[in-house]
Amino acid sequence: MIGGTRDEGRGAREAGGKPRRRRSGRFILVFLILCGIGWIAWQLIALRPSRSSSYAPEDARAPEGVRIKVEVLNATQTRGLARKATVYLRDRGFDVVGSGNVSEQRANTVVYNRSSHPDWARLVGRAMTAPVVDRADSSRYLDVTVLLGSDWRPPPTPLPFNP
Repeated sequence: MIGGTRDEGRGAREAGGKPRRRRSGRFILVFLILCGIGWIAWQLIALRPSRSSSYAPEDARAPEGVRIKVEVLNATQTRGLARKATVYLRDRGFDVVGSGNVSEQRANTVVYNRSSHPDWARLVGRAMTAPVVDRADSSRYLDVTVLLGSDWRPPPTPLPFNP
């Protein structure tokens, strides 16, 4: 060996006779794992629905002491959507007197004013973030009918606290 040592080259060994391992592979693996974790976190944050765009303002509630009778009808293939909307509207102070399904399929949610109180229908429409259409019907003992379309999403419910 002229001008060099035996430790140079491919067959280099450490002091104990063990071959040296390449550490660059470990660094690349750690880097890829961290990138994957970062990408997953970014997706979770980016895909989370924002409250301001998809849920009603906090003041979209039934006035204190006023009974606004509402009917909720599911016009989608999503099971249980009328029940979720019923709970949502009742939490906002509306008196949901009936709910169910209809055979008509809708893409957009619509609120029908059934009484002579258009301001009540506007409150429900604001709570559901849906347009209001006047369809007076004195044969029904209702103030408002909500037809749920596939665009309506219930707000997320917090998990119950069980200590």
